[in-house]
Amino acid sequence: MSDEEEEEEEMNILKCKKIGSVMRKGRHRVVSMATDETGSVLACHGTDHILEVFSLPSTEELRKHLAKRQKRLNKKLKDEDAEVKADLKLEDEISHANNVKLSAKISSFDIILEGPAQTKVLALLNNNTIESCCVNQRDKNGEITNSQKLMMAGHRTDVRTICTSSDNTAILSGSGETVKIWNRSTLQCIRTMECDYALCSLFAPGDRIVIVGTKGGKLQLFDVASGVLLETIESHTSAVWGICMAPDKRGVVTGSADKTVKFWNFEMVSDEKYSDSSKRLSLEHVKTLQMDEDVLGVKYSPDQRYIAVALLDNTVKVFFTDTLKFFLSMYGHKLPVLCLDISSDSSLLITGSADRNVKIWGMDFGDCHKSIFAHDDSIMCLQFVAKTHLFFTGGKDGKIKQWDADNFEHITTLTAHHAEVWSLTVSSAGHFMVSGSHDKSLRLWERSKEPLVLEEEREMEREAEYEDSVAQSGEPVVAGETNIEVGLAGKKSIETVKGAEKIMEALELYKEETLKLEQHEEECKQKGKELPPPTPHPMLLAHNVSSPARFMLVMLKKVRSSELEESLLVLPFSYVIDMLKVLEVFIDSGWEIELSCRCLFFLLRVHHGQITSNQVLLPVIDRLRTKTVDQVNKLRDQIGFNIAGLQFMKGHIEESQEVQFFMDASGQYNKKKKREKKKAILSIKT
Repeated sequence: MSDEEEEEEEMNILKCKKIGSVMRKGRHRVVSMATDETGSVLACHGTDHILEVFSLPSTEELRKHLAKRQKRLNKKLKDEDAEVKADLKLEDEISHANNVKLSAKISSFDIILEGPAQTKVLALLNNNTIESCCVNQRDKNGEITNSQKLMMAGHRTDVRTICTSSDNTAILSGSGETVKIWNRSTLQCIRTMECDYALCSLFAPGDRIVIVGTKGGKLQLFDVASGVLLETIESHTSAVWGICMAPDKRGVVTGSADKTVKFWNFEMVSDEKYSDSSKRLSLEHVKTLQMDEDVLGVKYSPDQRYIAVALLDNTVKVFFTDTLKFFLSMYGHKLPVLCLDISSDSSLLITGSADRNVKIWGMDFGDCHKSIFAHDDSIMCLQFVAKTHLFFTGGKDGKIKQWDADNFEHITTLTAHHAEVWSLTVSSAGHFMVSGSHDKSLRLWERSKEPLVLEEEREMEREAEYEDSVAQSGEPVVAGETNIEVGLAGKKSIETVKGAEKIMEALELYKEETLKLEQHEEECKQKGKELPPPTPHPMLLAHNVSSPARFMLVMLKKVRSSELEESLLVLPFSYVIDMLKVLEVFIDSGWEIELSCRCLFFLLRVHHGQITSNQVLLPVIDRLRTKTVDQVNKLRDQIGFNIAGLQFMKGHIEESQEVQFFMDASGQYNKKKKREKKKAILSIKT
């Protein structure tokens, strides 16, 4: 195939023509559709449990069907003389076979044709289940056979709570229907225990029993070894949003939406169901702290002097642990505080809120050290790394970020989750972290030994932002700059309008003078001899230029460089067309390439849609494309040659006259002064 034929193929645009519509049974929008390899079956699904199956008959089957229809039509019209030709309808080419109802909402699927009317369906459901079944297309009831399910080890609903055992070997995760225990080294699920909707959890001392706070206000105690529910305690009348172990390991504290904070002590009780000889761990309610608002989080300070409570009224209140007397109130968030944590030295408290800010507070006086805009959506969880002032935050934007609470710096961003991050926990030694998300996955993050360079991290973030902005808007957006078209329109001033008027007047004069010259050339051709040139316009004589193009260039250079884009932005599109043609003359002649390219690129960016849809300008743009590249390359080569020549001349002068240029000499002088200063300081110290 020749190059011309290849170019023609590339220029061919695919055209789609609507043939008709096939009505589905479902009311929801179509999420995805697929056909089998042979193209005999088409299936699609919406946002519900139903998979709709359609038959796609082959050409031979359609021909037979058309022949039967023609035969029936001929019998019907045998008494009449008129001949009527039967046609195929869209319903014949895409016929509805049946609906298949699966056990949960469908995320994605694939189909295989196993027989003449037997279709096998493999579907991934939104509860982490893979379901396989066979469908008979001739069965209009949509009954399925050989239905099988592959249940994954993970959760079927959002992972709302995560915690680790004291030796960091086991990980507990809780969701809307189960609590799971995972082995950290093998990443295998050890136990799965059915529970109510879990919101918070922790391992009891000894790591043999786990305590789970639920949405119904209950505390459920599970035995890790047997996976049995040991006890359900009616602790609160509403959701238990927070649970925290006392630093002395003698009890726990819980906070609930029923506006109470309750303190519990561990006790050993006899339980025949658990064991005949030994006792098991249980909880005894000791005291209650009544609050004015719903409690969204609760945390002990590691020295056990204070207890911090996050409330629905956007504040955090701190109380003395022993007397429960009020100590501090921390306010400043605009929306409720959803999570909080206290550093291991009990000096800092961090809060994450629905207003997307993280605030760092001092525990001594309750002063806000820093407020950081941390995430693009609500901050759902955060935790300090033990024995440091580094902490992690997780938000509804699906990101996990690490911060330095001393320097108020963002360290790194982890972006593996595909949905909201509900919970995270950091190991006691800080070697790993586990996070749980709305995407029903748990992710284990391990600390690497590679050094982290903050400048490189910031550069990578800027590149990612740039790529996202290009993907979303279709045009490059520089960080810190507004959209050019919108931003410049707001800078319209008297100088801008004057500059635009100058350009428009020059364009009008350019067109008039160019037309005069063209008419003069035609007259010379007709008469076959050189006629005296037309009298130039007084403005051309005043600026001492010989051609209209040169006059146009002079007037364009008179517009201030800082106001050039604003002046071009004010131009009506009819003048933009003329301006592009003038710029072609400038670039073709090699006049002021930098200025010409600046004007050209700005006009193309601002009026891109109108220019590409104007058939008159397409050949002009095509010529500009090649000419601009050639002229810019020439300019670049010229500048490079000049720089090399200047460097050579500089070296030659220094060698011949044994002198240095001022800049190099001043630099060496400053270095000499610094050395003398250092010597003076050393002599004073000694």
